[in-house]
Amino acid sequence: MATDFYRCPMTTSSPLPHHTPFYPDADPDLINEDLAPVPPGKRDWSWINMATVWMGMVHNIVVYEAASGLMALGFSAVECLEVVATGYAVLFAAMWLNAKAGTKYGVPFCVLIRSSFGPVGAQLPVLLRGFCGIFWFSIQSYAAAQATDAILGTVLPIWTTFSGSFAGMQAHMWGAMALVWALHAWVSNHGVHRIRNFELLAGPLVIIVGLMATLWALKVGHGPGPLFAQPSSLHGAAFWKAFALAVTGMIGIWATFAVNIPDLTRFVRSERDQVLGQAIGLPLTALIFTPMSIITTSATVLIFGHPIWNPVKLLLALNHPIITVFGGATIVLATLSVNVVANIMPAAYDLINLMPRHLNFSRASRLVLLLGVFTAPWLWFDHADNIYHVLDIVSGLLGPVTGIMIADFYLIRRQQLRIHDLYRKNGCYAGQSGWGHGGVPAFLIGGLAASLGLLFPSLSIVTSLSWFIGVTVGGVVYFILARKQIPESARLPNGHTTAS
Repeated sequence: MATDFYRCPMTTSSPLPHHTPFYPDADPDLINEDLAPVPPGKRDWSWINMATVWMGMVHNIVVYEAASGLMALGFSAVECLEVVATGYAVLFAAMWLNAKAGTKYGVPFCVLIRSSFGPVGAQLPVLLRGFCGIFWFSIQSYAAAQATDAILGTVLPIWTTFSGSFAGMQAHMWGAMALVWALHAWVSNHGVHRIRNFELLAGPLVIIVGLMATLWALKVGHGPGPLFAQPSSLHGAAFWKAFALAVTGMIGIWATFAVNIPDLTRFVRSERDQVLGQAIGLPLTALIFTPMSIITTSATVLIFGHPIWNPVKLLLALNHPIITVFGGATIVLATLSVNVVANIMPAAYDLINLMPRHLNFSRASRLVLLLGVFTAPWLWFDHADNIYHVLDIVSGLLGPVTGIMIADFYLIRRQQLRIHDLYRKNGCYAGQSGWGHGGVPAFLIGGLAASLGLLFPSLSIVTSLSWFIGVTVGGVVYFILARKQIPESARLPNGHTTAS
């Protein structure tokens, strides 16, 4: 049965004033148009939209290069596919579980997390997720800026003569970054509906271009190429330890999105649409894309004598103007596809959650772009080990958040929420002074358990399973604490359900 939430207009033209029509008791520090539930009539994403969104996200430089990391561990090409299949199957299950609340109630992650962390405690996982989004955005965008710089240097030879530097980066790269940042601003402007339409075109287009590159590689290599003929060097216990580490690493790429998947599914018209769309767009597309990247890299072994996994370096090595321009444009398109959905959108919602009186989606997305510049990605980009070390730690800390969300929604709340109380500081989810019952302690304990391998080298096996340990420990500890601290009467909506 719908409440007044669903009968209110929803726009992103301006933030709410100090009062709000969405619910009489709603606190203006917890709600505005972008954080309020999406009305059923405006949930117009179909399974096709969900599938194309994932198609656009799976095809990015980080995922492309992930295959090199797997083969560097000693896996064969076929074993790489087994790792990818396992990792993405686990991701699909986690995302399906966390996505359901978004589809059912039409609210974003930063609001849903209040049921387990409380309106004040929720800021901890929200800020953590926002940091990940901004940092990943800056790194991905800098890679796209390198591709843009290669395009402009090919089309306009005078471009590379702008050799002055500022803050440690060449002037022509600053120009390329400005263009890439402007493209992101254009796509993310006017909110999620433009993003949906962009992904509807970009996702399939990136696949088509990837297929063309694969056909070229098959022609050059007269078949799959030497990398597919490379045997596995891992056997027995060493194989299974490396397999666990590789699966955890694969999950780590998308661990942040397993948390905030409701940011997308709140716009999907039905549970069937979100499940079908994600099944097609996530594991299926990943299993297609992985061999495409391995086959393409195989061709570089034959041409240059060594594998080139970085697609930008490959374009420069091929040194053909048409290929550089066309391939560079594809890299920029692929980066836009993943950034606007996986990084800008969640980070924007997280910033809105901090200042709902002053920010809407358009303003928050521009703030994400600005903060992305201040992370100075050009200082990090050539030190990939440091990047992944920092982000692996943060992603490991988000594992407990995933476990807590699943335990809260399915075991404690039994898939029923009092939506209006998510927007009140004194509602049933407020806990003590805005700190929910059990969420923060479970998060800290789960995060510590997942990080034991980093703290104590003798427990390095924990690192191989950090995400799984974080999810399990965080979920179990939260369930135990919540069962003890939350009365039965406060767990169920008592007739106040707002599901459509």
